Amino acid sequence: MAASLHDGSTSRPTPEARSEALAAALRAAAARASQIAGGGPALVFTGAAGAAPTLRAAAGFASPDAARIAAVAAESMIAEAVDARQVREGHPEVSLGEGAAGGLWVAPLMAEGRLHGAIAVGLPAEPHERLRAGLVALAESAGLRLDHAQLAERLARAESVLEEKNRFEEEKSDEILKLSEALFAQDIELLRSTEKLGKIEKLKSDFIEKMSRELRTPLNSIIESIISVLAGENENLSESARDSLRHALDDSTAFLRTLQNILDLWRIKQGELPLESQEVNFREVVEEAIFSVQDTLGDKPVTIEKKISEPLPKIRTDLAKVNQVLFLLLDNAAKFTEKGRIEIAVAVQDGRLRCAISDTGIGICADDRQFVFDEFYQVDETSSSRYRGAGLGLTLVRDLLTLLDGELELLSEVGRGTRVSFEVPVQVV
Repeated sequence: MAASLHDGSTSRPTPEARSEALAAALRAAAARASQIAGGGPALVFTGAAGAAPTLRAAAGFASPDAARIAAVAAESMIAEAVDARQVREGHPEVSLGEGAAGGLWVAPLMAEGRLHGAIAVGLPAEPHERLRAGLVALAESAGLRLDHAQLAERLARAESVLEEKNRFEEEKSDEILKLSEALFAQDIELLRSTEKLGKIEKLKSDFIEKMSRELRTPLNSIIESIISVLAGENENLSESARDSLRHALDDSTAFLRTLQNILDLWRIKQGELPLESQEVNFREVVEEAIFSVQDTLGDKPVTIEKKISEPLPKIRTDLAKVNQVLFLLLDNAAKFTEKGRIEIAVAVQDGRLRCAISDTGIGICADDRQFVFDEFYQVDETSSSRYRGAGLGLTLVRDLLTLLDGELELLSEVGRGTRVSFEVPVQVV
């Protein structure tokens, strides 16, 4: 359409062609919203201010009827978002199924202060900030697309009136010029928006690849060199020098673990972390996890107790991922427990591995519990210097358990400790 305004051509798309192009764009927006949300259902509505929204596109539903039923269920939340012209999050009165277990995210579709509809997205899990940012960018792009279509329609009607009357009134000429300029400006903005989304995806991919290549190799070399020096019999090293090297080793190992967590999260989101089933003795997994967190505990007066329900048979599951989940939860408990005890309760029942890690640590207040699984979230921004970590452990635990088709529950009270339990389906050997 922009070409007809600026290259001398007088041909324009027919109303039918414009309508089909807009419908295709709305379907693409619904599909993209479902993809960003991890497969959750998505609904796109159109409608001006004061008018009832009309369902125009859907994705992530088994049938059109299912989409229409979901639209009715989300009606009140959509009305709130449209009336307030703000994003709304929550759970609708009627469940939209497992695809929206994390709630419903609704945003008005606006551009230049003009309301054109709304988008509703079901979230399979609790949303994190990067997911919200992606959905907001998509809503802005969809609002711009609807505004663009409306301006194009107004421009076409204005030109049609002028052609029928066969005169060029100055007032109409100014309106056409303004609409043409606005339409051209939004053509450019649409191109920039599309280009921006593509650049963001490429930057993330390039960053992850570069981090993997440029950081892991030298970091492993540094760790190996420090271990070699500490393990050698070098009488020239003072005790203070050895302590410094031990601290450097601890920091390097923690940094490597954070880097690995980032890479694992990226691979999960890209679908590049496959499941690998093998025979597992979970009793040994528990012992290994306890040994691995001794450095985190240090000399704190904390005891680790095991509560294993017998019999504990061998199972088949993904050893690496279950081991990683247990270590991350146990390391988190050790990090935030200054004294007292940590308990690991384990049982295998009805084809499911159930495990709970309880501690007598500092606990988490109610306002923070809903955010602790978000990427890079810190309960206290000043705590990162006291409690080492980047805020990725619980995020990775959640995503790994989702990959394993497992479940996760967190209970906590400030000053009394935290209990995190999980369960995953397993095959008893």
